[in-house]
Amino acid sequence: MMPPAIITLAFDPVLRFVGLEVRAQTAVLAGIILVALVLAAWSGRAPSLTSAFLPLSRTSPAQLPVIALGVVAGAVIGGRIDYVLLHLDFYAVNPGSILDPAQGSLSLGLAVLGGVVGGIAMTGVVDAPAGRWMHVATIPTLFLLVAGKFASVLAAEGQGMPSDLPWATAFGGPGPWSSLAPDVPSHPSQVYEAIATTIVMIVLWIALRLGAFRRRDGSALLAAIALWAIGRGAVAATWRDATVAGPLNAEQLILVGVAVACGVTLLVLARRRRAEPPPLPDPDTPPTWPDPATRPRF
Repeated sequence: MMPPAIITLAFDPVLRFVGLEVRAQTAVLAGIILVALVLAAWSGRAPSLTSAFLPLSRTSPAQLPVIALGVVAGAVIGGRIDYVLLHLDFYAVNPGSILDPAQGSLSLGLAVLGGVVGGIAMTGVVDAPAGRWMHVATIPTLFLLVAGKFASVLAAEGQGMPSDLPWATAFGGPGPWSSLAPDVPSHPSQVYEAIATTIVMIVLWIALRLGAFRRRDGSALLAAIALWAIGRGAVAATWRDATVAGPLNAEQLILVGVAVACGVTLLVLARRRRAEPPPLPDPDTPPTWPDPATRPRF
């Protein structure tokens, strides 16, 4: 018999107000998305985005709603493709269910990459600098992934394999819960992933503060997604999914592809930077003159 979990969570995952019912996870996620959008809008107006490595035009918060629509559409498409790949045996027999929103769900691996692609596509529609908006989105994206994973605890979503570790979690009460057998003590895989992504966010934040990614060409976001994919892939070893290739499950294989795609794109951007001529001085920067005390005598 599995020993009782040290951490037992028993609460009602549904909020009720004036006859309305909404899942607590859904309400919290809505707030998280709003905070991420505000953070992106604020970052897009930061004066630090003016640089000798960038066009003179600034990002505009007015561009954000259109870009966000592209991000959402791309994330939904990518997330659905990911879910179909994870359950390919079912959808191969039932191809008509692929586009049925009432059947199945979305998965995060390709949703993140799809959101980036969708956002880039919409920057062309509003004539916005794609690289700069990708740079702006780095920390908000990681924040969204971290907070979203912590919010999944409110629905018992993402529980891992059964475990007798002291921090194994179980959920009591009628639910509804998003994991099978929520009362079985299991790895809190969703919390593991939130912690791993928090580490990535801190590393990227420090790198940005130290002046890394000064070109603001999207490299920061690509590096963030690659590191996130590696962290999520490591955590996926605690999932309940069956392995499909050696020790790897299907989501881990997809995440390997995500990390490799980001890595290859980073190499392409690095080669492009080396081939570019030196940047022109920023016209907003005042000229500097030599100190008369150190100037050589004639």
